[in-house]
Amino acid sequence: MSMSRILSGGLLGLALAATPAFADGHIDQAIKARQGLMQFYAMNLGVLGAMAKGERDYDAAAATAAAANIAAIAGTDQSMLWPQGSDEMSADNTRALPDIWENFADVSAKSDDMVAAAAAMETAAGTDLASLQEAMKGLGGACGACHKPYRAPE
Repeated sequence: MSMSRILSGGLLGLALAATPAFADGHIDQAIKARQGLMQFYAMNLGVLGAMAKGERDYDAAAATAAAANIAAIAGTDQSMLWPQGSDEMSADNTRALPDIWENFADVSAKSDDMVAAAAAMETAAGTDLASLQEAMKGLGGACGACHKPYRAPE
């Protein structure tokens, strides 16, 4: 057997052995990235929610900034954050239910609703407290519409 065949066979074996590790690393990276994204949403929603509930004084500039952050992130392509096998039955440290991948068309429609609700909040947030409160209903509803059916309880 020639040296090039031995070397090629060895490299192929290494590549095949490394594939599961790469795949697991990719899954873990996607889960961490989407959790970071959700934390960023939560931080900005916390600002808006506190104002809407009267727990924090209404501040048009802070509301506008938080709403703009949410709208910017909602409008990004997040498909790489949801690889097959990154659900709670297949991976640790996630509450994503397998139903996400079985109903991806519904999830995509809900994502579109989130983008629309985020845009409405971006328009309303800096206007006045009443506008922010009204837009918060749509934004909260859009978040819950996906989290309720597709996220496992804590």
